[in-house]
Amino acid sequence: MSEHDEKQVIVIGGGLGGLAAAIRMQSAGHSVILLEKRKQLGGRAGVFTEKGYTFDTGPTIITPPFLINELFEFAGKDVANYVELVRVSPKYRLYFSDGTSMDYGSYNDNIGQIEKFNQEDVKGYEKFLKAIKPIYELGFEKLGSMPFETIWSMAKLAPAGIRYRAYRSVYGMVSAYLKDHRLRIALSFNPLFIGGNPFTATSIYTLITYIEEKHGVWWARGGTHKLVEAMERLFVELGGEYHLDSEVDQIAVSDSNRVKSVSTVDDRSYDANIVISNADVANTYMKLVDKKVFRKKNGDGLYRRAKYSMSLFMTYFGVEKQYPDMAHHSIVFGPRYKELLDDIFKKKVVPDDFSTYLHIPTRTDPELAPPGCETMYACTPVANLDSGTDWESKKEEFSNHILNTLDKRVLPGLVDNLAVKKTFTPADYETKLNSYKGAGFQLQPILMQSGFFRPHNRSQDVKGLYLVGAGTHPGAGVPSVIMSADLTTQMIFDDIEKGVL
Repeated sequence: MSEHDEKQVIVIGGGLGGLAAAIRMQSAGHSVILLEKRKQLGGRAGVFTEKGYTFDTGPTIITPPFLINELFEFAGKDVANYVELVRVSPKYRLYFSDGTSMDYGSYNDNIGQIEKFNQEDVKGYEKFLKAIKPIYELGFEKLGSMPFETIWSMAKLAPAGIRYRAYRSVYGMVSAYLKDHRLRIALSFNPLFIGGNPFTATSIYTLITYIEEKHGVWWARGGTHKLVEAMERLFVELGGEYHLDSEVDQIAVSDSNRVKSVSTVDDRSYDANIVISNADVANTYMKLVDKKVFRKKNGDGLYRRAKYSMSLFMTYFGVEKQYPDMAHHSIVFGPRYKELLDDIFKKKVVPDDFSTYLHIPTRTDPELAPPGCETMYACTPVANLDSGTDWESKKEEFSNHILNTLDKRVLPGLVDNLAVKKTFTPADYETKLNSYKGAGFQLQPILMQSGFFRPHNRSQDVKGLYLVGAGTHPGAGVPSVIMSADLTTQMIFDDIEKGVL
């Protein structure tokens, strides 16, 4: 690459997608400055420590690990020299409201587990995996790295979509193969990990189940923040520059609708040929760019009308007791499934019952807590801020309700042995992470908000503006945001080669 081809790149937001894009652009020979609002990199994948307990604040599941390997290989490095990835087994322990449980793990393990619930569902499970394998191959291996910039690119897939019944929901597809209601829950809850309702998310997202079946569930030794630290180290080694406490308040655009600079709330300004936004997509377009540059169809109304994911109520707690029989990842289901999801996604209310993802990283890494103790968090899906809930007044009551329920169902003695407790509410998602409506995963993964119908990785209105992260294609979740960085930076490289930038 000649000196003339080198571009000044500004990356807004240091989440996993922003870091991955920054690494790819810097390793390709461009000058990259990453601007992060918070006091640490990682975005939702943050970390904090209190009284000897270390807490990852967000994502804890890595799959498939080869995406991380490919990122480091792109930069000419071996990921093993930066962070250790370890396989977790079982993938999840699932606790149902009737008192039964299931260790969801490898194929052979699952067959034995399913036999306990319903012998006839063993064949159904086998048929289900056979049915979702081509969906995985199409949706993940092919379409996940393919840009959808025209309606025709989506239309070409219509025959495949009909063949794989993409119009059907994840739960609907699972139910076509399995009859036991607990197994239907076990094989359909995964869209919640990317902000989707299993009863409305397109069946294309059954590919999540197949990804975990094929590649396993992995964990970064020491916590997800160790992956963030590894990516930070790599970016700096490549010559990249980042600034914390640097909240962006404007992307300046020239009269010819090209990006020209980025400014921060403390009046600093950075010239740019290319801007990659890992910020919330709705806020990127509604707050950071002057509305006059957008075509009417891409204005504020587009993002105000969109369907946003649920939010999350995070309860972080350290316990002066150990639970050696617990799994690293567990899901504790409440008494209702569809009805609870209706409350969260449709009615936008916060009921008394709940289901929660229980994370106990000390089952794998004991050093994340003082000796004889456990570090944990409960990640509970709740309605986004459209619910109108006053979370400041509700958070203490709700967190205590969650902890008391866990004490009774799976963690006896929890409440009497609490050493640390902190909460992070939907209101915090809005104020601390600049998440529109406090959504945990930006846009919902429904059919009409996927592929071409999702905000594009390359801005249609502003030359030199690109998106990465949960709000753009291919969507939310650790693998998708890493893939978005690969897809977006390849588009940038192509635009540079064509002389567009």
